Amino acid sequence: MSVVTRYAPSPTGPLHIGGARTALFNWALARHHGGRFLLRVEDTDRARSTPEAERLVLEALHWLGLEHDPLGESRDIPRQSERFGHYAELIGPLLENGHAYRCTCTREDLAAMREQAVERGSPKRGYDGTCRDKGIGADSPLPFCIRLRVPEHGPTRFDDLIAGPSGEDSSQVDDFVIARTDGTPVYHLAVVVDDHDMGVTHVLRGREHMLSTPRQLLLCDALGFEPPAFAHLPLLVGPTGKKLSKREADASVQSYRDRGFPPEAVLNFLARLGWGHGDLETFDMKTFAELFTLEGVGKSPSQVDEAKLSAVSQHWMQQLPADRLRESVQPFLDAEAGRPVTIDAGLETLIGLLRPRSDTFADMARRARFYLLDQIEFDPKAARKHLKVSVREGLARLREALHESPDWSTEGIERVMDAVREASGLSLGQLAQPTRVSVTGTAASPGIFETLELLGRERTLERLDRALAHIDAGPA
Repeated sequence: MSVVTRYAPSPTGPLHIGGARTALFNWALARHHGGRFLLRVEDTDRARSTPEAERLVLEALHWLGLEHDPLGESRDIPRQSERFGHYAELIGPLLENGHAYRCTCTREDLAAMREQAVERGSPKRGYDGTCRDKGIGADSPLPFCIRLRVPEHGPTRFDDLIAGPSGEDSSQVDDFVIARTDGTPVYHLAVVVDDHDMGVTHVLRGREHMLSTPRQLLLCDALGFEPPAFAHLPLLVGPTGKKLSKREADASVQSYRDRGFPPEAVLNFLARLGWGHGDLETFDMKTFAELFTLEGVGKSPSQVDEAKLSAVSQHWMQQLPADRLRESVQPFLDAEAGRPVTIDAGLETLIGLLRPRSDTFADMARRARFYLLDQIEFDPKAARKHLKVSVREGLARLREALHESPDWSTEGIERVMDAVREASGLSLGQLAQPTRVSVTGTAASPGIFETLELLGRERTLERLDRALAHIDAGPA
């Protein structure tokens, strides 16, 4: 059997990383088996679904590189809102063969049923079947919805490919609505029909959808469809163990992109949220697809730890081709400089030096800020620690020695600094760190000799002068 998976987002907001992981695992399972990965948009919730949200979801999938296979000859993406007529055609036979019936109960009626169930101590707290045998026709003067008639021994238990034996007894499932009073289908019906029509063989989705599966199995049975295999992925939780909310802005795919993470790093990070293969931590997507199996997916919730993302991202920052790196870091350099930046030979060299030190493109641009700006600000903590009266004499000697030096190269600058620190009785750290803060504004940069060479003599001397003035001015 050819494996066919699908990702079916509801376009109600940006793509959450939980949704991105679901898409990734569906993609990987299909690619592992040489099958097909399909995409559709589940927009039955017309009140909350928007074209802008759909655009954001598709944009995020494209940025991650999770391209779907075409459905037939067209690459058009199926949308449930365009298939309402098809769903309605299937409801008629369900009514005719007794698998469904019309119900005129109101919201107030349902509320009363729940109250009575609580009073009786009944385990079923929903619909009580009032209209089940009334034979309400299409000519009813009262508004009606359509409910599925749940059989006493319906197929509501299943073997989840991750969680194992799951589901509930059909006696615990109420006759549920499959079409609203306005005739539009509910989510459960649309999903079952779409999966059948698209030939989906495996449904991988979040654990929060597991309670929906018994109802969808009942619909498959009523419609005469062979159900797909189900696999429910473990929840994603934050550092406190609380479920990650889809409404957290910093948990969207675009937020990771905008913070400067390479897509390879985000994919690698998502792949490790619930799946593992021995001690393997970093891998490309070709390797992931080759290794991915559902047996490797755990059952327990997975914690979203951004420290791990940063470590993975640092790895991928070093793997990117030079042209990709330049192209990706460019907008972040422009933002730091407040103007369009030309990546000249010096900046290209600096980018290379910053590779091993940078977690993201944004981090790299921040570290390059001293090179991009004519005027820099001292980090207050770094200035208090390193720009002190005790280093003023050594820093002043270094300024004069660099001014007189005929050799402005890494080697020449190193010789000058060695001579000054010996004459001043300072260690390399005691002189290099105040110099670093003087010329970059921070206590972290590439090697101090390379930094000064890239910055150039004129800017280095100007910044040393400003640092000496800062020391002379004393504490703010």
